[in-house]
Amino acid sequence: MKRLAVLASGAGSNAQALIDAARAGDLAAEIAVIVSDRSDAQVLRRAAQAGIPAISLPLRDRHNLDVRVTYDRQLADVVAAFRPDLVVLAGWMLELTPAFLDRFPRSIINVHPALLPFEGEATIKTTAGEIPVLRGARTVRDALRLGLPLTGASVHYVTAIVDDGPVILREEVPIYPDDDETCLHVRIKRIEHQVLPRAVALALAGERRLEE
Repeated sequence: MKRLAVLASGAGSNAQALIDAARAGDLAAEIAVIVSDRSDAQVLRRAAQAGIPAISLPLRDRHNLDVRVTYDRQLADVVAAFRPDLVVLAGWMLELTPAFLDRFPRSIINVHPALLPFEGEATIKTTAGEIPVLRGARTVRDALRLGLPLTGASVHYVTAIVDDGPVILREEVPIYPDDDETCLHVRIKRIEHQVLPRAVALALAGERRLEE
């Protein structure tokens, strides 16, 4: 059976979606380890409750590049020890350096709370017309600030450029007039929980992209 290493920084609802999918037989994969950069992260409790090895690996200084590179080497060593076929960033809030990325070439995927382009376009064609590409950590806020009619969730391969790797799967999420950041984030999360296990299955099967 294929093996997953899941990296998550917070509550771990996407990690839970993977745990549930594997338990239900909808995802033919074993979650070999869950790692968090925060010792108090709820995702570690979810892992322990599911009987999955849970590792806390706090980062001492996220602003010091030398510290970051050393940390990513250590993180790569920890992950590699579990022999994963795929590394899944499920709410991992640290940008990874080549010290980690180069250890798992073409084997890291990330879930992103917005629509990303299939071919690197500056805008995305949606059912509500073209919208700009939203990257970074504030995409939910940005979608509301720009008054977009919709946003979405995407799962993509991770490259050295943030939120720029090939998309495996994406799905639209409508934005309603009375939405605030909290309720829109909750709606996006629900879609992430659906698309992430499907995208993981596609990645494990060697699929690079699922067309809309």
